[in-house]
Amino acid sequence: RHRAMRHWGVVGGAAAALAAGLYVLWGPMGGRRRRRRGLVPGLLNLGNTCFMNSLLQGLSSCPSFIRWLEEFTAQYKTEQSKPQEHQHLSVTLLQLLRALSCQEVTEDDVLDASCLLEVLRMNRWQISSFEEQDAHELFHVLTSSLEDERDRQPRVTHLFDVHSLEQTETTQKQISCRTRGSLPPVSNHWKSQHPFHGRLTSNMVCKHCEHQSPVRFDTFDSLSLSIPAAVWGRPMTLDHCLHHFISSESVKDVVCDNCTKIQAEGILNGQSIENQRTTFVKQLKLGKLPQCLCIHLQRLSWSNQGTPLKRHEHVQFNEFLVMDIYKYRVPVQKSSHKNPEETPGTKDGTAVKPPEAEQSPGTKPLFMNGASSSSSFLMSPGTFPLAAFPECSAPLYLYRLMAVVVHHGDMHSGHFVTYRRSPSPRGALAVPGQWLWVSDDSVRRASLQEVLAASAYLLFYERVHGR
Repeated sequence: RHRAMRHWGVVGGAAAALAAGLYVLWGPMGGRRRRRRGLVPGLLNLGNTCFMNSLLQGLSSCPSFIRWLEEFTAQYKTEQSKPQEHQHLSVTLLQLLRALSCQEVTEDDVLDASCLLEVLRMNRWQISSFEEQDAHELFHVLTSSLEDERDRQPRVTHLFDVHSLEQTETTQKQISCRTRGSLPPVSNHWKSQHPFHGRLTSNMVCKHCEHQSPVRFDTFDSLSLSIPAAVWGRPMTLDHCLHHFISSESVKDVVCDNCTKIQAEGILNGQSIENQRTTFVKQLKLGKLPQCLCIHLQRLSWSNQGTPLKRHEHVQFNEFLVMDIYKYRVPVQKSSHKNPEETPGTKDGTAVKPPEAEQSPGTKPLFMNGASSSSSFLMSPGTFPLAAFPECSAPLYLYRLMAVVVHHGDMHSGHFVTYRRSPSPRGALAVPGQWLWVSDDSVRRASLQEVLAASAYLLFYERVHGR
């Protein structure tokens, strides 16, 4: 008996040594398995890098952004300096996003994104992989770095291009001319903006004389929406956040040139008067809607003692997002006939609330972003029920949900995960309705109902043609 136990002890020890050797060589046995069909690769956590992994999964679910990167990096393929290729952020980002969207041939189920941190450090961004970071801040870092990379590209101008040669001296310093061979035309993609680029309009109207100041335009790459105070018994929706974002506010003690001019005209002998200060009404609108829309829900709040707190309430959102009523329209003069190009939901360049009052009694609004009345539209994930809209009121600015980034935890520590669409085959017209849940190197399938029930931090939408 003692000899048998000794024999089994030797066998057990050998098996344990073999298992330990395999673990050292190959890691966990499940970590080397081939990726399952229909899933995407996960990303290795390099030490608190879930913020980067979740953002990359979200960006890789936006086909328009990947196509723009392919056009953006096309010029690098003609260059001879191959060793410098990996110094470009756009090239490194494109390779990662193509692999995460299953456009690169790889059988690994876990990828390493440390190359992105390295190229960001080369661009003077010091991002530590061992400290708590924010996915939304990294999104701004990537978009601003891509804009800087685009601005660094030299323009090749033909000598007979009079318009370009008559630019200011500062602009001419950025123009480089080649002396051998034919001059290629200026690449359009170097001058184009990335798909997340949009413009905000700022409207200022005097409450006293109703004079409107010139509209100001500001660029944005994401809409950062605060969550308004909740009303008891009413769910918080994405529409509430959007309306709160563009809601008008009063700005006091602003100099009105028109009021000053009117006051001066009523005074004789040309006596000087002080500038007239009045109250203005300011309103934000969306002057240019991007192809890819990133919405950031601000979940940071502050207590009365000044300590940061996280808002955990659920904000309802839908698979489809209609942005027509938030789009800025050039004010039209009042006329007896209706402007045929005026989009429903806008009036004289200002937003109005969804046309609930215009509905016939006993009916619900056709579409509300995040409202439960549109839940019937979510029964078929792959289609949008345009037949539910009259032809004259079909949405022009219609967006489809592509990814949701969720933060679990509090303001001091937590973890980022991503819900994203399963990528469609190359060249396919329709995006499959399958959703995936990704947490670093863990990937599984998810339902649309699970996605819509998530406490979103970042929402990635992509525009589709509604009409």
